[in-house]
Amino acid sequence: MLNQVTLVGRLVREPEMIETKNGNKLTRITLAIPRSYKNSDGEYDTDFVSCRLWKGIAENTASYCKKGDILGVKGIIQTSSYEKGNEKKYVTEIVAEKVSFLTNEKNHRKEKETKETEKELEMWDVEWIMIKV
Repeated sequence: MLNQVTLVGRLVREPEMIETKNGNKLTRITLAIPRSYKNSDGEYDTDFVSCRLWKGIAENTASYCKKGDILGVKGIIQTSSYEKGNEKKYVTEIVAEKVSFLTNEKNHRKEKETKETEKELEMWDVEWIMIKV
């Protein structure tokens, strides 16, 4: 038998790490993964896949990744259930064994430079208004 999955997608939100009661590090992420074919309306649907990261993988992902980054995740599919009221709920998620950061450093640097330039322009606009008045 084989339970293995490999995914590549974009982070939907900023990863946040928590510490469990046992002291283990846990980060839950969601990847947005566009399908490779169009639906009946001629558009590409996107799947949103929940992933659970533990220990060092959880720490590194929370430290170095941000919303919109492209990640590769290799792991297993795990299904669990819980009771909510009188109803049984089922959860299916990926438990990561390996995470690869696929957004290159050049894109991170370019984005940082763009934000710094925008801040400088905002300051310039404020100074311009002050001189003009």
